[in-house]
Parts: sequence; structure tokens; C-alpha cells
Amino acid sequence: MGYLFTSESVSEGHPDKVADQISDAILDQFLAQDPNSKVACETICTTGLVVVAGEVKSEAYVDIQSTVRGVIERIGYNDAKLGFEASSCGVLSAIHEQSPDINQGVEREDKEEQGAGDQGMMFGYACRETASYMPAALTLSHLILQKLAKIRRAGEVMTYLRPDAKSQVTIEYDDNGAAKRVHTIVVSTQHAEDVSVEQIKEDVKNILIPQVKAGLAKRSDQLADLIQDDYILHVNPTGKFCIGGPMGDTGLTGRKIIVDTYGGRSGHGGGCFSGKDSSKVDRSAAYATRHIAKNMVAAGLCDEAIVQVAYAIGVARPVSFFVDTRGTSKVGISDGDLAIKICELVDMRPAKIVERFGLKNPIYFPTASYGHFGRDSYEENGLVFFPWERLDLVDTFKAALLK
Repeated sequence: MGYLFTSESVSEGHPDKVADQISDAILDQFLAQDPNSKVACETICTTGLVVVAGEVKSEAYVDIQSTVRGVIERIGYNDAKLGFEASSCGVLSAIHEQSPDINQGVEREDKEEQGAGDQGMMFGYACRETASYMPAALTLSHLILQKLAKIRRAGEVMTYLRPDAKSQVTIEYDDNGAAKRVHTIVVSTQHAEDVSVEQIKEDVKNILIPQVKAGLAKRSDQLADLIQDDYILHVNPTGKFCIGGPMGDTGLTGRKIIVDTYGGRSGHGGGCFSGKDSSKVDRSAAYATRHIAKNMVAAGLCDEAIVQVAYAIGVARPVSFFVDTRGTSKVGISDGDLAIKICELVDMRPAKIVERFGLKNPIYFPTASYGHFGRDSYEENGLVFFPWERLDLVDTFKAALLK
């Protein structure tokens, strides 16, 4: 029997994402000066005010004021009429030293036996639905807002756009669970006063969505075929949306964890990513499990993979490792045995994860909007961004498990 499945995304100007970007920008500033910095940075944004709090152990000095204002300006909050503006908002810092009780479990004489920064479980996921091995509904939701942001910044059409926006995509699946078509698209965008909802809807239908489709077709992505002419479109369904961003809703770091990951298609351990250095396995192990799941699917071990890992605080080796291929395994062994084999091939100790991906580098700001997964890995100024998206375990998995 066919079914519908929905995922959402939020723009870089959404208040929660403003908070995430500030937290990760501050993290990057610490890591750029001291790669061994231990950072847990939380941000709250509201009308005319940003509060930064958290725990830090570092030899670096970071100018919190200029870092915060730089992020806000980059996002596009540059007009005091928006109720939140880069140069005039208040910035309060309440950052203090990391607890020595936590630090004693993380730092060890033997660096390879570095303990996990906290207990908890983390999930990774991959499927064959898109070229990026991500779910279609979430991928399209991100792409719609990325294109909307490019249109806003270009300033040639839809000149009324403001930074805050949300999208939502519903995919219709056939009886075999294959994506059939886009059923519904929802776009809500902040806008200037002098434009009607009807005009915005026309522009979304005739400018935004065609540009999204053209971008997909250009890279030969099968997702372009899912957007047919019969989809349902809702644009700013409540009507006027002039008051947005931190003036319209208070933003908090870590409140968009499903947008950040798999759009609800996989489990989630509950821990957010932004503002945390790599000693926090909420972040580093979630990257490692995505890396494993993506390489499993790309290697042909299965068509879909959920990978879970769990840690105890201060303990290096995972307390559990779990694999679920949802009945799509091609390797002829149980998922339990597959998990054992994967664990033999990939070292999941936190120090090894950090080493594998270069997670002590300042590479986190780009992750803080439009998802941490399904992005292209790239190199810039000698740093590798989104290294967990590389397909560098495919040959290893094939050699060991496809015999």
C-alpha cells in the first residue's frame, strides 16, 4: 500500500538556525586558535538581544561580540526595522570554564583512549532515494530554501524576501515504497510589507520551484522528475509574515535536530550538534555513523541502513553498536553479524573518529544551516569540510563483506 511522508527544513534566518550558526561560529573561532579547545556553546536570540552561554576550556581568546555580529550580518539581518539587526542588537556573554569533573573523563594520557564526553546514543542513516544517499523529502526541503536564499541575496527578483523562512515537502510513495512524486510543497517566507501573499505564491510557483527543478536537472538528479505539475502548493498559509526571525520567535541552539539530520526517516539520540567540539560524541559519533551508513549503501551492502552507537561518559569504546538494514541486506548474514563485522573494520573510539575526520579543525559553521548530512565534501584553505560524506570506506566494505 502506498503512503505519504513529510519532512521540513528552515532557513539560515530562522531564529533557531541563527542561534546554531552563532554557536558554531564561536566554536570555529576557538578551534582556529587552539585545536584542543573544549567547547559547549549555547545561544538564545530574541528581539534585539543575543545571549551566549556555555562551558569552554581553551588557550584561545575569542571576541564574542564581533563574532556574533558578523554571523547576524552574514545572514542578512541588517535593518533595524526587522527588530533584530547586526550592529545594534545587545550581545551578552555568560561563558565559563568547563567542569573539571567532565574534563577528567575526556582527557587521558593515552590519547587513543580519550573517553566519550557524555553518555548517549547516536544514529546514522542512508538510503538509495537520492544521489546523496539521503531521504527525498528532506533533500528537497533543504534545496528549496537554499535556492530561496540565493534569490534573496541576488536581489534581482522576489526583492521583498527577508531572511526567515521554512519549507516542507510531502512525498507520495508507491506500493513498493519507491518515491513516486511530490504531493505537497509548503513554503513560508518572511517578506516586506508592500507585497501580497498572492504575489509571493505566484513567484514561488513560477520562479522558485522552476529554479529548483532546473538545478536538479542540471546535475542529472532523479529528484527533478518527482516535481510534476500536479503538486499541492501552500505559500504563507497564515497570510502576512512580516515579523520574523528572533523578533517573531525566540531562537535556541539545538532546537532543529530533525532538520539537521534525516527529516524523521531515522532514529535520533536527542543530542544536538551545534556549539559542541568533537569530544562530545553527540556530534562526532553522529558523523561517524552517517559515514558508515552512507558507505554501506554505496558499497552495495544494502539499500537502506540505520546505524546506532552508544557510549558511557569517560569510556572510550562504545557500549553498543547496532545495524538495521530494514530487510535490504545483500551480504547473506544477519544485521547483528553485520554490525560485528563493521565494528571490526571501523574504530569507533572518540579519538579515532576525531582523527579520521579532522574534527579539531574549524569546519563547523557551514554545517549549521541546511543540514549536516547529504552535503558535498570539499576542501578550502587546506581544510576538509563535511569529511563524513566521503565514500572512502566503499572498497573496504566490498572487500570484507561482498565475497
